[in-house]
Amino acid sequence: MMRLRLLKPVVIAAPIFLAACATGVSENYTSKSAAFGKVSSETSKAIGKQTVWVQTQAEAERTAKRVHALSHKKTITADTAVQIALLNNKGLQAAYAEVGLSAAEVWQESLPENPVVGVGLFGIAAPGLGLLRSIEGTFATNLLDAKTRKARVALADKQYKKAQLNAVNETLALAAETREAWIEAVAAFEMANNLKQASAASDASSELANSLGLAGSLDKGSQAREHAFNAEMAAKTAKARLQAAGAKEKLTRLMGLWGTEVVYYVPNALPQVPGSVRRRPSIETDALKNRFDLKVAQLGLAASAQAFGMTDATRYVTDLELIAGFEYEREEGEGGGTERSTTPQVELEFSIPIYDTGEARLRKAELTYLRDANVVAELAVNIRSQARSAEAAYHGRHQIARHYYDNVIPLREVVDNAALLSNNGMITSTFELLEDTRETLESHLDAAEAKRDFWLAEANLQAAIYGGASFEADSDDDDD
Repeated sequence: MMRLRLLKPVVIAAPIFLAACATGVSENYTSKSAAFGKVSSETSKAIGKQTVWVQTQAEAERTAKRVHALSHKKTITADTAVQIALLNNKGLQAAYAEVGLSAAEVWQESLPENPVVGVGLFGIAAPGLGLLRSIEGTFATNLLDAKTRKARVALADKQYKKAQLNAVNETLALAAETREAWIEAVAAFEMANNLKQASAASDASSELANSLGLAGSLDKGSQAREHAFNAEMAAKTAKARLQAAGAKEKLTRLMGLWGTEVVYYVPNALPQVPGSVRRRPSIETDALKNRFDLKVAQLGLAASAQAFGMTDATRYVTDLELIAGFEYEREEGEGGGTERSTTPQVELEFSIPIYDTGEARLRKAELTYLRDANVVAELAVNIRSQARSAEAAYHGRHQIARHYYDNVIPLREVVDNAALLSNNGMITSTFELLEDTRETLESHLDAAEAKRDFWLAEANLQAAIYGGASFEADSDDDDD
């Protein structure tokens, strides 16, 4: 029998009809790079950076040359680090491949199910009838395939669009993480340099204490206090250098660099904190409009609604098969001749919903939609809160950083200058002068941390508006 899965009882015209349906699939799904267009454009609009989907050796070589030109033996900015990551991170390339897979899935759903042709040969080498006694052929097609194809393609298309937005979200996540890693790396080197200066001061204090001790002018307890401070500063400096190396390695990993490409540099200090920053009264609206994780969730909800409708449409009948064919038979007649006959055949096969009436599947689809609706609602509430928190942290961190640079550091410089004059006039001791210098260095370290926290808060603000990063409310962890 030849089996053929059709929606209509078409026998002779079925192959022609199916062949016609197989053509005309949009290039949005069949083109090698069309699926990536939206990802690239949305990324450019959100953060002004270019990203590529590398699919050939030639593209890989061009990208490698571009990355080399941007980074090798150069001091890179935060924007450059982000651009390198978007071009070179292999995990991001895997996410882009997922978009291509979802496009191929829509393409697959757009094609009619292949017909099944069956041929049966009976009575082989029958006496008096030659090689065959009868031939039976059938052409079978699933009747529900064409009826549900439009809905299945629409559902697959929603999943495809969801995959595109997921890729954008992952791109923004990598961009945000890379920017934060650059800030952390530069801040770590700045901290190490400040501690190096503090260590030099403590070295001088320790040497002075040793000299005074040899001269009998300083007791052992005071000597030990200066030596202990010097040892502590040496340990802190070594720890800061190790943290700086680790922070830079994280940045290197996010940018996908290895081998000789790891030879690059970051600045020794973060940019100065701006004198003022503008407020965004529409921060919640901006976040709800631009957050790609919310767009992904909304598309997921639409897909659940589509799936719920299709489940309802096929609740009772899930498999309906039309079988059309013929039987050609030869028999030996009474007079010694051969009689031939051709008999057409038409069969209809379907499942009887005795046990599975579709209620469980319908309930599952309904609950899936209800779950996704609540996920979208909760995400919208969280996005509003995250936007408000990011805005508050941004301005709060700015005020703290400016306080250090506008008030604390200038006052410390006044104290240092006054202490130096007093020391020159033999009013204060050298150890008092060194103590004031150490306190000034501590203030500079605190100011550097405040500056780092401000730039991280700015990066978090962008993440709160566009998404792409796991956002946590700002907390003061300076005492940790």
